[in-house]
Amino acid sequence: MKIAVLCEALIDFKNNGNPLEFRGFPGGSPLNVGTACARLGVETGFVGQLSTDLFGDALLEHMVQNGLDTRFVLRSSAPSTLGFVDLAHGHPRYAFLRNGAADALYSPNKLPELPPSLRFVQFGSISLLSDPTRSSIEGIVGAVKERATVVFDPNVRPSLIPDKNDYLERFEGWVALSHLVKLSEEDLEWLYPRIPQEWVADKFCRDGARAVIVTQGEKGAHLYLESGSNFAVAAPEVEVLDTVGAGDTFTAALMVALLEGGFVQTSDLKEMSLERWEGVLEFAGRAAALNCTRAGCDPPTRAQVEAFALTSSRNTGSRNTGSSKFK
Repeated sequence: MKIAVLCEALIDFKNNGNPLEFRGFPGGSPLNVGTACARLGVETGFVGQLSTDLFGDALLEHMVQNGLDTRFVLRSSAPSTLGFVDLAHGHPRYAFLRNGAADALYSPNKLPELPPSLRFVQFGSISLLSDPTRSSIEGIVGAVKERATVVFDPNVRPSLIPDKNDYLERFEGWVALSHLVKLSEEDLEWLYPRIPQEWVADKFCRDGARAVIVTQGEKGAHLYLESGSNFAVAAPEVEVLDTVGAGDTFTAALMVALLEGGFVQTSDLKEMSLERWEGVLEFAGRAAALNCTRAGCDPPTRAQVEAFALTSSRNTGSRNTGSSKFK
């Protein structure tokens, strides 16, 4: 196992305009990330707890079918978390049924001992909103931080956060636990409204992050490094069907591209050239763009990303680096 994702797995129910007609998909930001990593060909494991109900069985089957390592999956008679995404009003609205759910009650008697082969551990999203799962995640991350690179993607859901000040205080602690912070433009605006993202990224780096990536939808992504360097990469042009899971796919492809570029330890984040970072972000952007061409979170395989890259190269006539702005 080279990548571990913590600890959220749920069923996402999504409608297409009719508020009472929903279709279910395996989901939860960390599970989406893990699925994408596995489809891109990297040994990935899920760490957390699933229900023994029919939804939990479906989630476990999804993990097995996608090649995820499930040795650290616990089972519980508590129900599965159910999430609902309503698109009837032109923008996503979310509702979650998770009180007393299996993934929200993850509290192993002994924290899992993740294997020596581990290179990345990724955490974030609604699993951090309540104990005991929050404390379990913090314990696991703290235990592996010195030997694996920690990736934090908050995937903020404001409607589930009753006390923003408390969340921000905890958020700063999660940043301090992390080496690489990836978040969306929307996350940043809710967390630190009207504050330039350059200032926020610099704060994250001063708090301990080696790199900060802000995804900007169709505009692409912006990277900020602890050295002070930063640059933007444009997103590939695709016909968008659904943006659900695009950010999770980006996070997964980011880790996969780093590993395939010879990434071994956290210090490599500091040593990487801007040109190599550009290639990593372009790969992540292609994977995320392909996910946007499918319904729900349905990350591409490695072969599909490679085919898309080849097609894009033929259409442009050459590799396009002019969209990136180095500073």
